[in-house]
Amino acid sequence: MTQPNPLAEEPIMKENTENEQTSVITATQRGPAVLISAGVHGDEYEPMVAAAELAATLPGMLTYGQVTIVKVVNPDAYGHGTRQGSDGLDLARICPGDLGGAVSEAYAARISNRIKQADYYVDMHTGGLTYEIHPLAGYMLHPNEAVLDVQRQMARCFDVPVIWGTDYRPQGRTLSVARDANVPAVYLEFGGGAGFRREVVNTYLAGVINMLRFLGMITGEAIKSSESYWLEDHRPDSGYLQGKMPSPAEGILMTQVALGEMVSAGQCFGRIFDPVSGVSHSVYAELGGMVFLKRAIAKVKPGEALGGILPITQKGKHTIYE
Repeated sequence: MTQPNPLAEEPIMKENTENEQTSVITATQRGPAVLISAGVHGDEYEPMVAAAELAATLPGMLTYGQVTIVKVVNPDAYGHGTRQGSDGLDLARICPGDLGGAVSEAYAARISNRIKQADYYVDMHTGGLTYEIHPLAGYMLHPNEAVLDVQRQMARCFDVPVIWGTDYRPQGRTLSVARDANVPAVYLEFGGGAGFRREVVNTYLAGVINMLRFLGMITGEAIKSSESYWLEDHRPDSGYLQGKMPSPAEGILMTQVALGEMVSAGQCFGRIFDPVSGVSHSVYAELGGMVFLKRAIAKVKPGEALGGILPITQKGKHTIYE
């Protein structure tokens, strides 16, 4: 791993708060530069709290290097409590953005510039108001094997039941910016819906601190997960959540499965009932495996994602090729 420069003599400021959204925490010895972000989507609240608590905690812990924490990547989307900004744009689809463009494009450009300057990157998410997600650490299946190996090790620093490597080709993401800059990057998903879950914050705090130990930036030995369901799925758009299990009709979704549950192909996932027409549609699992994604908003329209199943039933690492 990247190690701090032992010849560095200049002391660095312990903490520099650039603005309300960004904190820069540095150690007295130079080393790797880590970027951590939250609030790419304005309705994902636990990562923002985790980022704020990391900014308050790390100044007393960091031994080497620098950690930049962006607590709210898109303040405009957060102000509206929505995934998209007021311009209707999803920041996670328009990177690297445009400083002179619409508000979300400008915020996308700012975070993209930070990603390019980092040595490592962690992007924290939830399912927002629309989805609930089983805890996972994910990464793009980077074509550079050295970068990919570091991403795998970073993901294993998080104590979550699922590790997920997905198609590296999608554009417009924060992780695609990292991919193009050869910056090892992982993203975190856990929870979602209308409520607040302290467990999400605690999981992210512990995982980031453990990852910083792995990078040699905090004293102590990192613990690597060995009990996860680990899937590397090379199929096109394997990580595109909004395209999974599209609804066949409009109505009220009543799911019959739980997150983390193992289901069989053909098992009933749930039922969609339209109270206006009285018509009901049953939805069945397209494949067997673990339910990792469920829609949290009951009202659905045709084509909207109802949930997702990872084709994995046993712990350990598994690979699916195109």
